[in-house]
Amino acid sequence: MIELAGDYDFQAPQELVWNMLLDPEVLARTMPGCEALERVDDNTFQGRLSLRVGPVPGVFQGKVETVELRPPAGFRMIVNGSGPAGVVRGEGNLMLEAVQDATRLRYDGAVQVSGRIASVGQRVMDSSARSIVRQSLQNLDRQIQTRLQPASSPAPSAGNEMVARTEGQLLPPPDQTHFALNVTRDVLADLVPGPTQRKLLVGAGLAVAAVALLNLFADLVARRVAKRLK
Repeated sequence: MIELAGDYDFQAPQELVWNMLLDPEVLARTMPGCEALERVDDNTFQGRLSLRVGPVPGVFQGKVETVELRPPAGFRMIVNGSGPAGVVRGEGNLMLEAVQDATRLRYDGAVQVSGRIASVGQRVMDSSARSIVRQSLQNLDRQIQTRLQPASSPAPSAGNEMVARTEGQLLPPPDQTHFALNVTRDVLADLVPGPTQRKLLVGAGLAVAAVALLNLFADLVARRVAKRLK
């Protein structure tokens, strides 16, 4: 069981944050690994997500239901997904409130994971989940700030220079390599106590790789020498 809770402040109006949280095109460009997402009905999305937890990669097909909607204050979310790497089922709450000039998103929930993906261990799953949520919220924030940029019209009318974008103009999806590296970094930061230990771990890994390369090189040289002697 993975339990998540936290908050995030968006420098944007509450209504805009609400609308973008329920826009499948925005969400598809926000969630790392999202390969497809479409609306089935007013309260249901279905899609495909490519995800790596620790050393285990997986592609999940599933759906997300939004229930108990209270626009623009919040809703409850039910997630069901499955794939060759396992099954993911979860529920959570998202709540929005205006805080001075910002909108604060509070979230809490629990996810049950089974199958091969659960074999990585509880601590790795917890760290990976926190990293995925953090990066998703940061990506959503970037999409929101893009929507708030001034409309690019050649001759804006008086008093309309700062019109917020309400359609079009979306950033591309997050880079998957960058996302995976961030997850790895966050997991290491959680699992290894301090910076000194992390440096030692990275150094040990590089040393092992160097020794392996040297052994491979020595083996190739030995084979060539033996071949010439023959």
